[in-house]
Amino acid sequence: MHFYELMKEKYKDKQVLLFVDMDGVIASYDFGRPLDFKNKRPLKTNIETLRKVSELENINLNILSICRKDYQIQEKNEWLDMYAPYFKKENRNIISKETVTGYSSAELKLNFLESIDTDKTIIMLDDDNKVLDVISKSDKEIILYQDSELID
Repeated sequence: MHFYELMKEKYKDKQVLLFVDMDGVIASYDFGRPLDFKNKRPLKTNIETLRKVSELENINLNILSICRKDYQIQEKNEWLDMYAPYFKKENRNIISKETVTGYSSAELKLNFLESIDTDKTIIMLDDDNKVLDVISKSDKEIILYQDSELID
């Protein structure tokens, strides 16, 4: 439980907004079937680690996920209800490229994170190097972790 211990110890004196990607982090990502979200395999070890993190009083756990089509927002919410219900509905930020056009997934996530007005520590956990690279160039202080931190 490396990531849990990291969150517990390193950020114990801070209020944290932790944003977690879904595809490839808590749900398997099959490049051959990217639109079939409701049948994604849950990554149980990562889900369990994040469940424990959600119990830390200073951590506000959120989803920040991108999808291609509007209907996938509902599919992702249903998937979360089934496999990771500790992600509160009000903390699920799922952005559809069908509605918000002209941006890459990395740009959509960066725009979302930069729009947050808070004095809390913002952390993003993602598996996509492009996303992490784009966010790392932000003027806003956003702490980045790759999904490999979830693995002991």
